[in-house]
Amino acid sequence: MTVLEDRITMADENVERLDLWFQRFERMPVPEGYKAEIVGGSVFMTPQRDIHWETIREILWALEDHFGRRRTRVFTDVRIDFPGLENGFCPDVAKLREGAAKDPDGRWRYEDVDFIAEVISKGTAHNDYGPKLMAYALAGVPVYLIADPYQGRCHLYTEPKEGSYTCELRVDYGTDVDMSTTPLGLVLRTDEFPRD
Repeated sequence: MTVLEDRITMADENVERLDLWFQRFERMPVPEGYKAEIVGGSVFMTPQRDIHWETIREILWALEDHFGRRRTRVFTDVRIDFPGLENGFCPDVAKLREGAAKDPDGRWRYEDVDFIAEVISKGTAHNDYGPKLMAYALAGVPVYLIADPYQGRCHLYTEPKEGSYTCELRVDYGTDVDMSTTPLGLVLRTDEFPRD
């Protein structure tokens, strides 16, 4: 077995434990405006600030304008389990492939993810640039976008191969992120992205 196969197998083996954690989240008094997810077996609860949501909204609108509101499945903060040890992520934005369907347990499958966008929060930036970047590449997510309001920059990762992305593009806010050569076929305007 390869390292890649081992990590994907780990994702399948840890579903029951992730289910227990998420059941606990549902019973916990998680403050409104917080997002909870599990990255590498550790629980992270992050406050969702207005800058965070405004950026997510700009990305959602761009996807809806490009693909149509009813023709595509786009989610925010919905659990999707990814390869690696106990990775129950709730991406800021996840777009699924056409025809995606839930598995027999009622979960969306990482194999059906076309695009992920994460908006940086100070307390969890290391996850978006580290373990999540690796997990999304292992999962073969074709397009991963990080919007960083602290840097005023987007990082676009494409062409996953053998557990890492082979292409990275850095684009300052105010400049379009050209994803027209990716499976999205989209140009994302960033001139309205808020900065911190």
